Amino acid sequence: MSAHENLPAPAHFIRHIIDSDLETNKNGGTVVTRFPPEPNGYLHIGHAKSICLNFGLAAHYNGRCNLRFDDTNPEKESDEYVQAILQDVAWLGFQWHELRYASDYFEQLYAYAVQLIKDGKAYVDSASAAQIRASRGTLTEPGTPSPDRNRPIAENLDLFQRMRAGEFADGQYVLRAKIDMASANINLRDPSLYRIRRVHHQRTGDQWCIYPLYDYTHCLSDAIEGITHSICTLEFEDHRPLYDWVLNTVKTPCHPQQIEFARLQLEYTLVSKRKLNQLVTEQHVTGWDDPRMPTLAGLRRAGVTPAAIRNFCERIGVTKKDAWIELGVLENCIREDLNQHSLRVMAVLQPLRVVIENYPNGQTQWLELSNHPQRPELGTRKLPFSQVVLIEQSDFAENPPPKYKRLVLGGEVRLRGAYIIKCHEIVKDSEGRIVELRCHYDPDTLGKNPVGRKVHGVIHWVSAEHSLPAQIRLYDRLFRLPNPDTQEHFLTALNPQSLVVLDHCRVESSLAGAPEESRYQFERTGYFCVDRDSTENKMVFNRTVTLRENWVQD
Repeated sequence: MSAHENLPAPAHFIRHIIDSDLETNKNGGTVVTRFPPEPNGYLHIGHAKSICLNFGLAAHYNGRCNLRFDDTNPEKESDEYVQAILQDVAWLGFQWHELRYASDYFEQLYAYAVQLIKDGKAYVDSASAAQIRASRGTLTEPGTPSPDRNRPIAENLDLFQRMRAGEFADGQYVLRAKIDMASANINLRDPSLYRIRRVHHQRTGDQWCIYPLYDYTHCLSDAIEGITHSICTLEFEDHRPLYDWVLNTVKTPCHPQQIEFARLQLEYTLVSKRKLNQLVTEQHVTGWDDPRMPTLAGLRRAGVTPAAIRNFCERIGVTKKDAWIELGVLENCIREDLNQHSLRVMAVLQPLRVVIENYPNGQTQWLELSNHPQRPELGTRKLPFSQVVLIEQSDFAENPPPKYKRLVLGGEVRLRGAYIIKCHEIVKDSEGRIVELRCHYDPDTLGKNPVGRKVHGVIHWVSAEHSLPAQIRLYDRLFRLPNPDTQEHFLTALNPQSLVVLDHCRVESSLAGAPEESRYQFERTGYFCVDRDSTENKMVFNRTVTLRENWVQD
């Protein structure tokens, strides 16, 4: 069940289907769903939509939702992915009713296959995968029946038992359903049900050398678990007749209803596990949890909250029509949540030294600043103010552009939560770069405006003596084009500026000891998260999102 049972669930066509089922007391008035990932990679934002939908429906209808691993392809699966998926689903805020694995049912699935053979509904075929593909036909031409299609039942049973016993080489035989090689739906042209694969399985070890295929396994797993509504994405719509054929032919006591919805298509993003894996293995990113990745692990490391993702999934809705979602929709959901909950702090990304000459040398004054201007219940913090402070290089201009409201030579600006300062001298190095400003402060401007003059600009700052060293990683969109999949090769769409690392940053002293994944708004800069790479000597922050949308497409 979900930890968010009281959240309102928006109406959509799947809700209407379930409402109708409940009115007729179909399935005894119960709702049982499942989230069935294959453990061959990390979950991504597209999976989040399915997770929220399946767990959300179960919660709304007082039903149950299982987490089931579709672990029938051990060549690409691992326990690392299993553990990552368990962590991601829990992090997103949901708790499964039961944890299941398709491999739990291997013996039962084998028995069902034996029954299909006995009923003349399946046969062992010696054709290769390439031969089977070639014999399937086209959308306008029927398929060609295999010479083994009419193999005697007794011979099929013997071969299938020997397949299980390991007598044959990989690929030497497959078990196929006997349906209709002339069907208008190519999925019904004698699909394969079992193949020989001598691969170590992460749960069953070397117990099996034959493994069931997805279209056979999935529907029967649903039936075994008593799933009432098997919700999947639109690409499985053409597979629904096969789903129903297997259940009707095996005659399972429970017959789940498959319902398809449009998958998430998010601009500037890839959700192909194969391509995401390529990004990782070719080191275009640092791993599955790189903050630029659309994986839940990557989003979490970037500082995105589970609430923001749940809100995004609710906002985009559930439909039967494919549509592209602007990445800005997700980014705005992230901003809304972080704006409400993130503490405000000050960080200087590109420091410029400011000496306040008329401030007492060696004196430290502790100023009280609000942690959140709209949420007084979040309290205040104490910040040290001393003679030397650091400001952003961009907050001073020797030759200011029109309407510039920050610090200039001879001009005044307010330091956030502190005093007004006025610059009277610029110090440059031998190459002409500005390295220091010399200023005076007005001691009568703490918490009040000066008399007789108006100061427009307010800039952030940190104490040079008390601030902490930090590395700040400015993450941006991984791809520079809205749909990288449309490129001849998606790697050509990579954004070379997707990560900029700043190594000489300073953050305010209140951040000392901030735990991993804690989130903050760096005032005037953006939202940031403490990264696990932080050490006692240097903190590391990842940018989650900017304060406002500022992406410019090439």
